[in-house]
Amino acid sequence: MNTEKMNKNQPGGKADQFSKSGFILAAIGSAVGLGNMWKFPYITGQYGGAAFFLLFIVCLVAVGLPVLLAELAIGRGGRGSAASSFIKVGGHKAWGGMGMLSVIGSFMIMSFYAIVAGWTFHYAIRSFSGKLFSNSDFGAQFGGFISGYTPILWQAVVLLITGWIVARGISGGIEKFNKVLIPGLLLLLIILMVRALTLPGAAAGVEFFLKPDFSKLTPESALVALGHAFFSLSLGMGAMMTYGSYVDRKQSLGSATLAIGGGDLFYAFIAGLIIFPTTFSFGIDQAQGPTLVFIALPAAFSAMPLGSLFGGLFFVLLAIAALTSTVSLIEVPVAFSMERWGLSRSKAVWIIIAGCFLLGLPSALSFGLIPGLTFGGKSFFDWMDFLASNILLPLGGLIVTVFAGYFWKGVGKEAGLTAGWFRVWLFMLRFVAPILVLFVFLHSAGIIKF
Repeated sequence: MNTEKMNKNQPGGKADQFSKSGFILAAIGSAVGLGNMWKFPYITGQYGGAAFFLLFIVCLVAVGLPVLLAELAIGRGGRGSAASSFIKVGGHKAWGGMGMLSVIGSFMIMSFYAIVAGWTFHYAIRSFSGKLFSNSDFGAQFGGFISGYTPILWQAVVLLITGWIVARGISGGIEKFNKVLIPGLLLLLIILMVRALTLPGAAAGVEFFLKPDFSKLTPESALVALGHAFFSLSLGMGAMMTYGSYVDRKQSLGSATLAIGGGDLFYAFIAGLIIFPTTFSFGIDQAQGPTLVFIALPAAFSAMPLGSLFGGLFFVLLAIAALTSTVSLIEVPVAFSMERWGLSRSKAVWIIIAGCFLLGLPSALSFGLIPGLTFGGKSFFDWMDFLASNILLPLGGLIVTVFAGYFWKGVGKEAGLTAGWFRVWLFMLRFVAPILVLFVFLHSAGIIKF
């Protein structure tokens, strides 16, 4: 393979990089996924409402942003995949194994994340068509849907769309995609927020979300807030590290970190102003967990004027949020494959897409078609989620904090902070973030329980 072709295919090569605004939007898109639009509202409902939201903000600033800056700095310093960037800036091949955890984790997450993303596509179409509201037993509808073969079709659709975007490259694919869909996501959020805030009884939902009652907080809620602050920024999965390898040297990583964190928080805030006014208006238990979106909210839309329209817009919102994350998840193993085996971007993309589809099949089938596919009381889907989200990602994040805080000599130069802010950041990386991320890991793994 000639040198020109190799340079074009390598992550971080000059042939294909983000523009300044494109990088910010792509990174915000990676952070703003189903975690903001689906998970954040129901865990906020479960763990204390406004008090939990404030705790989440504190955790985002104290832990999320320092680790985010570290990942971006490692990526730009190494100018390679999540695995090779560790080696290039750390100076030892052993660090490559640490980076591989992120590559494996992102691949595993994509295999089952695409399934849930497919659910949102299915529900958007059924809502716009009115078929979703032809039967008021939304629990039975959801159960019947996920236990059939249709989710496999939608899983394939999500993967094909994602592959098409990523195969077009960084500037021509991922950046262009996010430049259109992130503003579109904001527009949908505002439309749905206005609709939610004008519902009867919406004020009670706003109060629950914005008026804190600190007596509702528990030690467990603190760890959940910390964990979500960490995961909502796509940390530990190699996405921000890989995106960092495509960032121009002139771009301020400190400013970019603040912009990404602010964007992530803003989208979560607007999502809360949609979910909680709606649930309170229709007497829905906002703490009921993952079924909130696919069972409880359709019931609310069915009782709302123009419910098919607003329900459809809501699920389109979820679908867009999911896609902005799938492109970043796929890019991590794609960048590694291009670099490790010298594959063209197109070939690497479709090999990874095929692998994710095959690995995701047992997850898609574990909801009913293969009811006996359980191990230790967990389905295949649950095990994939547990291993990737609760083991690999916290462990990957812990490695980033320790590596950047103690082992990488050039971390200050790459981060580009002023002397004062660098000392604060380094203190957080060395003495605050590792301890808190370790607690998240122990809690997520089930070792610490309350």
